[in-house]
Amino acid sequence: MNKLCAWMFGGALAMAAQPLVAAEGVHWGYDGEAAPEHWGELAPAFAACSAGQNQSPVDISGEVKSAVPKLYFDYKSQATEVLNNGHTVQVNFAPGSTMRLGDHRFELKQMHFHVPSENHVHGKSFAMEGHLVHQDKDGKLAVVAVMYKPGKAQGTIGKVWRQMPENAGDKQAFEGRVRAGEFLPKNRGYYYFSGSLTTPPCSEGVSWVVLKTAVDAGPEQFERFAHVMHHPNNRPVQPLNARIVIN
Repeated sequence: MNKLCAWMFGGALAMAAQPLVAAEGVHWGYDGEAAPEHWGELAPAFAACSAGQNQSPVDISGEVKSAVPKLYFDYKSQATEVLNNGHTVQVNFAPGSTMRLGDHRFELKQMHFHVPSENHVHGKSFAMEGHLVHQDKDGKLAVVAVMYKPGKAQGTIGKVWRQMPENAGDKQAFEGRVRAGEFLPKNRGYYYFSGSLTTPPCSEGVSWVVLKTAVDAGPEQFERFAHVMHHPNNRPVQPLNARIVIN
């Protein structure tokens, strides 16, 4: 890892531990008075949504070639439940699956989805984006983003969608066997930047790994998710400001 990459990666991990959930009881959403442009006004805990300088998602552009940390996945555990929290559909996993960025180890907590994609690449949006959320022993977060494009129906997505709760607040135990590695493309090249949660409280200090290779999924699968959500669930891209994207 060169000095530039070590500085960026170390800076993200030096931030305070970030919560996985938003402030209790505060309504937020994707339209009307609770839409993303208003998140920072909804609660003091959400102030970073409007005042933060390292917010996600972003339009990946002007990236710098660098020796990024080696990325290694050890996804052993199975999906345990699927839930619809009203903002996304989330798949939870049993403990035991990890991801390493260089020598830093994170445990996989859950995967959730956004239609259309939140991050863009060189101005291009994708049909769907999956976020694999990881947390280290100190509570710091790393998100691995998988982009989806129209193509052949994706079998693992199909398994999840067949058990996807229709109503917000519902969840169910996952039937069958799915490991998180089934969502990943074979090519693991990636972009890296320091960012934030893309939902309130928009906490910063999150390490973002955006995989370069998009995965095929069927147009009907994107439509099915959009039907259950009833609306797009993507936060608009945020300014890069002084940040550098490396690859």
